[in-house]
Amino acid sequence: MKKDITAQDKPNDASRGNTPPASGPGPDAPATRSQFGLLKQRRFLPFFSVQAINALNDNVFRQAIIGMLFWLGASSEDKALYASLAPAVFILPYFLFSGIAGQVAEKLEKHRLIRITTAMEIAMMVVAAAGFVLQSLPVLLLALFLTGVQSTLFGPVKYSILPSVLRPEELTGGNGLVEMGTSMSILLGMILGGLLFKLAGDNGPWVAGVAVIGFAVLGNLLARRIPRVDAGAPDLKINWNPIPESLHMLRLAHRQLAVRNAVLGVSWFWFVGTVLTSQLPAYAEVHLGGDETLYIFALALFSIGVGVGSLLCEKLSGRTVEIGLVPLGAFGMSAFILDLYFARTGVAAATGLDAIGFLREAGSWRAGSLRIVIDLLGIGLFAGFFVVPLFALIQSRTPKNELSRVIAGLNIQNSGFIVLAAMSALAAQQLLGWSIPQVFLALAVLNTLVAIWIFTIVPEFLMRFMSWLLVRALYRLRVRGVEEHVPDEGAGVIVCNHVSYMDALILAACIPRPVRFVMYYRIFNIPFMRWIFKTAKAIPIASAKENPELLRRAYDEIDAVLADGELVCIFPEGRLTHDGTMAPFKAGIERILERARAEGRPVPVVPMALRGMWSSMWSRRDSRLGRMRVPRRFRAHVEVIAETPIDDSWVTAAALESRVRTLRGDAA
Repeated sequence: MKKDITAQDKPNDASRGNTPPASGPGPDAPATRSQFGLLKQRRFLPFFSVQAINALNDNVFRQAIIGMLFWLGASSEDKALYASLAPAVFILPYFLFSGIAGQVAEKLEKHRLIRITTAMEIAMMVVAAAGFVLQSLPVLLLALFLTGVQSTLFGPVKYSILPSVLRPEELTGGNGLVEMGTSMSILLGMILGGLLFKLAGDNGPWVAGVAVIGFAVLGNLLARRIPRVDAGAPDLKINWNPIPESLHMLRLAHRQLAVRNAVLGVSWFWFVGTVLTSQLPAYAEVHLGGDETLYIFALALFSIGVGVGSLLCEKLSGRTVEIGLVPLGAFGMSAFILDLYFARTGVAAATGLDAIGFLREAGSWRAGSLRIVIDLLGIGLFAGFFVVPLFALIQSRTPKNELSRVIAGLNIQNSGFIVLAAMSALAAQQLLGWSIPQVFLALAVLNTLVAIWIFTIVPEFLMRFMSWLLVRALYRLRVRGVEEHVPDEGAGVIVCNHVSYMDALILAACIPRPVRFVMYYRIFNIPFMRWIFKTAKAIPIASAKENPELLRRAYDEIDAVLADGELVCIFPEGRLTHDGTMAPFKAGIERILERARAEGRPVPVVPMALRGMWSSMWSRRDSRLGRMRVPRRFRAHVEVIAETPIDDSWVTAAALESRVRTLRGDAA
């Protein structure tokens, strides 16, 4: 991983014994051009396999219990009892033990904790196997509770390990693979668990027991292949009282505004997913006219959509943590859930249809069959766009010595949202008399309102979405050196040539960290663009002759931003180029660095250059009217190039200008 020359750890509960984490992918870890390259590397593949097997086994176990109840010919009362108890039994440990789990995941080496939890799973599945062989529902419910305990311990390390083994530019792709693997494993686990007793007949209990133990053993063997990953806070003193620790972790998760709302967004994803998937069995039977296999088919469509959407995030984000995809995902989910309501509002005329029969219905588009297939795939697709960038944002903006506890706090909140979703759907149907399509309609409206609320509180989400749309629509970007040379953490100054009104948006789309841009106040005040720049916390500046007070405030704000460990980007030419050539760099950059150096805070300076912007839209190549012409400059090829950071002890404006000119080459 590239090294941050000046990175300084911010205070993070030092009194609680936190220390900075150590491990990462390391300088010798092979770089990947796409997320699929991670599946060939030991730093990722064993962990990916373990979490997929864990999700698979959980669902094999739970579906096998249902299969056993049907195989035994259990009474409707026993089935109803299990349906009522099972979700509560599994989710209860998240409320009880997440506070402790987050601390343990912070204190222990992550590879060691994964091996411990997978060994625990073997013991728990032995209990489950005994429950199957004895055909004892109480023993199976005990095993289900223990499985919930194991999942509670595994949850914080599942997502906190990724920033330690992946580069920043790999986070979105890595999270996409994890979400895809989890979705597919859940689906396969439900199918396999549901078939065990049907295929095995009288040997069903023994086959189910052997299967869950076998998957647990396989998970433990794979866990032993995970390379060393150091603890986030090895000196942390564990508080074994779960209640105050749970509250503390919720506070950690809510401390930073962007992280807090990303956590809220992930919890809302679980709310929407719980309402949707809990209604699918009855929806498939009553409104689609299906048998029990049609529900699995509907769930498969949703899961496949989530998997595909998760994998597409890396491509759409340009290998950065692109939270601009979150609004796209939110409103896409709402649109397809809304269409799902209109596709089939009444009770199905047919009954007992399997998946093939459902798809072969006469006039399938008019009957809504094909439309429903597309809706379920679309909901899952945009759900992937929604949740993957949120996880990547949480991981990238949370201090690594707090991340496991923040994930534990997220799990507590997720559990609350899951319970709230189940109760809300039940109340809507039992108390208000709503049909399942009406529940979907309410969910679409509610999802839209919640999304608008989140994006109003954190306009950065919506601002990044609009920036992402503009940049991807108007330009074809090529980025070189940004991932390697922009510091992952800590303060830094980026200097770049200034060619067009879109320069700041172009750079923001390429740099994985948030950047505070210093820009000429007249550009800052351009109508419509002003909202984007203000939301991005750009710093307007003017010359001493134009507005000395604004100039002084700008320098003060830049100094404060650097002291807080953030990135600042300046355009030292002080104006847009009028002829495509670079103007001399002004001395303001030297003043900025001198102030930081005088306070004992030297910062690295990253030279960066834009190429191809002069021939694109929004440069001053033509008149104001000509600038608006689309042909030839629409979708222009633009290149962003970054170079190794420079030690600011000898930096001068002239030296930086020379470096940027070299990077820029012959094209502006």
